[in-house]
Amino acid sequence: MRVEIVAVGTEMLLGQIVDTNSREISAKLAEAGIDCHYQTRVGDNLERIKLVLRDALARNDGVIVCGGLGPTQDDITREAIAQVMGVELVFHQEIADRIAAQFAGRGREMSSNNLRQAEVPRGAEVITQVRGTAPGLICPVGGKVVYALPGVPYEMIEMMERAVIPDLLRRSGEDASIVSRVIRTWGLAESTLAERLDPVFKRIDASGDPITLAFLASGIEGIKARLTAKGARASDLRELVARYEKEVMALVGDHVFGFDDVNMEAAVGRCLQERGLTLAVAESLTGGLVASRLVGVAGASGWFKGGVVSYASSVKFELLGVPEGEVISERAALAMAAGVRELLHADVGLAFTGVAGPGSQEGHGPGTVFVGIDAGPLGTRAAALKVPGDRERIRQFSAISGLDLLRRFLP
Repeated sequence: MRVEIVAVGTEMLLGQIVDTNSREISAKLAEAGIDCHYQTRVGDNLERIKLVLRDALARNDGVIVCGGLGPTQDDITREAIAQVMGVELVFHQEIADRIAAQFAGRGREMSSNNLRQAEVPRGAEVITQVRGTAPGLICPVGGKVVYALPGVPYEMIEMMERAVIPDLLRRSGEDASIVSRVIRTWGLAESTLAERLDPVFKRIDASGDPITLAFLASGIEGIKARLTAKGARASDLRELVARYEKEVMALVGDHVFGFDDVNMEAAVGRCLQERGLTLAVAESLTGGLVASRLVGVAGASGWFKGGVVSYASSVKFELLGVPEGEVISERAALAMAAGVRELLHADVGLAFTGVAGPGSQEGHGPGTVFVGIDAGPLGTRAAALKVPGDRERIRQFSAISGLDLLRRFLP
């Protein structure tokens, strides 16, 4: 069963929003062992949507369309699908009644344009909406099928799990699974990582195992290596992926900081929690970015005390006890780390100072960063970094590099 994803919305083509729905749909398809070889984005134009749908149906067994099912004039996915099917739209009173009841339950008046969502291509099956107002659709086109889902992510995901995946599996008649493992690394260039893992590629080629290894360069989140296996038995695939994962780990070592959805701040939090340690941060050039990342981790209150944005030199001197003098140095970074650790009564202090640019400061050019760690009786560590990019990327790279330094420092 081959499926193509079509995301509808001019705002994606203009760069106003990021198409995360296609990523979520792809993940659900992969979990179910359903192949997705194409993803397409198209604007809110009737003729172009019809063209994209016809092309997608010509090369796939099914198409999942996301977006364009709302009540406004630019929500024209229903019309496009109906014309591709060669049928008219039919008004469903039960859908209209359900939408009206939802508005009444919220104490809001329903505008008449919401009734557009009750129009369904003749012959289509309705996927009842349980989280919003726009229902989904299962539309037969010859021996193929088009699924139409709302663009609101949590509405779309619920319909994928409840209706689309089961229908696709029924149509496919296959019992296939895909097992994937993402290994997240920091500190190696993509070319270096590929060179280190060359023995794994050679082993896969020689063995004929149903598994692939691919890289995804994720900028300030590092390089991801993804192992993906496809076959009939999920348990066998998990064992196969685990075997190759061990080989990857042996070759990459402590450059690996997490797996799947575990980002750097979550990895640091886990290290602190396992050791019963608390953390405080002092930030100059990162300006609160590190603290923001840390509080995004569920349960961070158990190990993160807080932070001080010591952007001005006077704050470094007066609040954190940094000695008068240069503030862009290893000495200043260590003093900031010690100061914030004592100020917030934490076990570990982590500090950042440097030059984000665009100009130089204290004789240091943009991208010069000093990170300090003070863990009291556990010791101290300071490091000088040189990070690339513009002002924002320097700040982002500094944050994750400093967190990685802390991860490696913790005993």
